[in-house]
Amino acid sequence: MARSRSARDSAERSAGRLYIVSTPIGNLEDVTLRTLRILGECGLIAAEDTRRSRKLLSHHDIHTPLTSFYQQQQFRRAPRIIEKIREGMDVALVTDAGTPGISDPGGVLVRMAVEEGIEVTAIPGPSAVITLLSVSGLPTDRFVFEGFLPVKAGKKRRRLEDLAGDPRTVVFYESPHRIAKTLRLILEVFGNRRAALGRELTKVYEEVRRGRLAELLEHFEGKKVLGEITLAVAAADGTEEEGPKGRRPGEG
Repeated sequence: MARSRSARDSAERSAGRLYIVSTPIGNLEDVTLRTLRILGECGLIAAEDTRRSRKLLSHHDIHTPLTSFYQQQQFRRAPRIIEKIREGMDVALVTDAGTPGISDPGGVLVRMAVEEGIEVTAIPGPSAVITLLSVSGLPTDRFVFEGFLPVKAGKKRRRLEDLAGDPRTVVFYESPHRIAKTLRLILEVFGNRRAALGRELTKVYEEVRRGRLAELLEHFEGKKVLGEITLAVAAADGTEEEGPKGRRPGEG
């Protein structure tokens, strides 16, 4: 029987490969066939939280061994994983949701692998940023992703002031217990722009709200908010009111 392509590839290289594997941001069905194959074929999966990753693997009947790889011990664990790859093992890196290294652990391991000349391959998949932008109603041809804003109020305000004049849609991540304060501060610094907020994207209680920042603040202020949040805010130069190719809505 002929060997599979992946088996031939493994035989042709002495060192293993590091796979950067995107995983679902909520719905466990949002996973590609390639992702399932790679997770099943690798010798080891390095996971931000092994308990959460095990739920995904169990759902898809995958039994690859797991090892913990969370933010606080990246520098200690990364050399051990690199050594396993150098010995010939393929390793998949996953986080709790989305893509490793994007506001999640992973950058340290990728950098070490690149420095060691190890092949690093991306297995793309769901992204909260792209998911929200696609349904936001805001311009998506140009955008900037800022991840999580600083926690301290002074640093947060300065970061927002730096972004206030940006001519692109700006996307943030934020924790549920800080979202009202963050919306209030963005409103103060940016003005009352159009925005879209996604909470629990792809999950059972998914919520996407669109409107002016003041309207979003009114909805969330004083409420107990649960779930992961992604926020997109319109650009600074009025392009949020433009349609495709710079035309105003309704123009031919």
